[in-house]
Amino acid sequence: MFKGKKVIIFDMDGTLIDSVGIWNEVDKNFIKKLGATEELDETSLQKQRDILLRTFSKAENPYLEYCKTLGKKYHSELSAEQILKLRYDVAQDYLKNKVDYKPYADEFIRKLKEENFVLAIASTTRRDNMRIYQKQNENIMKKAAIDDYFSLVLTREDVKEMKPNPEVFLKVVEELKVKKEECLIFEDTLVGVEAAKNAGIEVVAMYDKYSDGEREEINQIANYQLDNYADAIEIMKLM
Repeated sequence: MFKGKKVIIFDMDGTLIDSVGIWNEVDKNFIKKLGATEELDETSLQKQRDILLRTFSKAENPYLEYCKTLGKKYHSELSAEQILKLRYDVAQDYLKNKVDYKPYADEFIRKLKEENFVLAIASTTRRDNMRIYQKQNENIMKKAAIDDYFSLVLTREDVKEMKPNPEVFLKVVEELKVKKEECLIFEDTLVGVEAAKNAGIEVVAMYDKYSDGEREEINQIANYQLDNYADAIEIMKLM
């Protein structure tokens, strides 16, 4: 898995950090504020979000289009921009205080750095959210501060198109001046694994329960599958 690799590239939400469930909570909370009266199921909300973001992946701001669609669905009088801000405001407490690394992810990051791998993040997370993880989230900062361990951090604003388009991964290759075969990507979702394969880079599917609905497809595409970062650490010991 690690033989011949120099750069390890991570997705953020659901891969490095336990956040997908939190975003489901955020959407449940803020959609209620839009006027939803029915019982909101988090699994359905996640599926709706994933479908819409894939649909709007080529838009200038897919999340703005996502919020516009929700506004129409719930007959909100707010503009798409106001709905996007509402979602962001609801998310602040979650991002600062509840998001944390997945088990053993911080230890894995530290071990990679000790072995002189170059680490990068290639995420569709908004830059404002990433800055919270970098500067305000004490859970992340105390365990393995992003700015101390990652040589490059790319966010939604750094590319024109979202995954499964491979643009963000190809930009990592370009900026770090490495070959594709020298890179290894860690992803958790089908669109992320597809983006890695579209970039021509080997990919590890890191298990996340919120991607179980696409598990068979993910495992078919990924070069490797891992249940947790403890297993990744054990594999490193065999290097």
